[in-house]
Amino acid sequence: MEHLELFFKAIFIDNMVFATFLGMCSYLAVSKKVATAVGLGAAVIFVMAITVPLNWLLDQYLLQEGALSWLGEEYAEYDLSFLSFIMFIATIATMVQLVEIIVEKFSPALYNSLGIFLPLIAVNCAILGGSLFMQSREIETLGLAFNYGISSGIGWFLAILAIAAIREKIRYSNVPGPLRGLGITFIITGLMAIGFMSFGGMLTGGDEVEQTTEQTAVVAPSINKVEVTKEAIDIAKNEKEIIE
Repeated sequence: MEHLELFFKAIFIDNMVFATFLGMCSYLAVSKKVATAVGLGAAVIFVMAITVPLNWLLDQYLLQEGALSWLGEEYAEYDLSFLSFIMFIATIATMVQLVEIIVEKFSPALYNSLGIFLPLIAVNCAILGGSLFMQSREIETLGLAFNYGISSGIGWFLAILAIAAIREKIRYSNVPGPLRGLGITFIITGLMAIGFMSFGGMLTGGDEVEQTTEQTAVVAPSINKVEVTKEAIDIAKNEKEIIE
């Protein structure tokens, strides 16, 4: 259940584009055609699925305070968290180079269409944001980190795929002159972000039920106390009448 909740939350509720607006440069520049958007989105999913678990391992066994205790007690006090940015970016850059080599080898047409934006995945803030969010949210296991990497990549993929499909359609629409290009793209992105905000209630139903149950449990003893107090008052009145 924890994996499923994290999966849907990362895709819809905490979407990298519509919730935090990360990776907007590639999102805007490579979303003119669906085919190009699909290729870049798949590359982002692959990179995030590999880098987030790798950075989780680095964070757990190298960067956190006391993470080096497995080397010996004398290393338990070391804190290398100040190296997080450098280590995370190095991991991301390595994986992006691997993706670039694979795409150039097996899909030259996609490699040429992506152009400079394929190596720029290395500095895509959505990729780095996935690792930093993983660290700040203190994801507990490697499996959850892998799940979070894939689901965050899928969320970014859905965002760029949706805007690419819309931009292909509005190319033949009568858009006002001042809004053509990035203007209408920003407006559509804002509207889709508002739509994605509606998913925020997907995982709150259980909390409301639990809260209602707790409130009922608190109110019930109060009602019993009131009934007991009324009974005590009636008994006292009867005793007073008997004495008189």
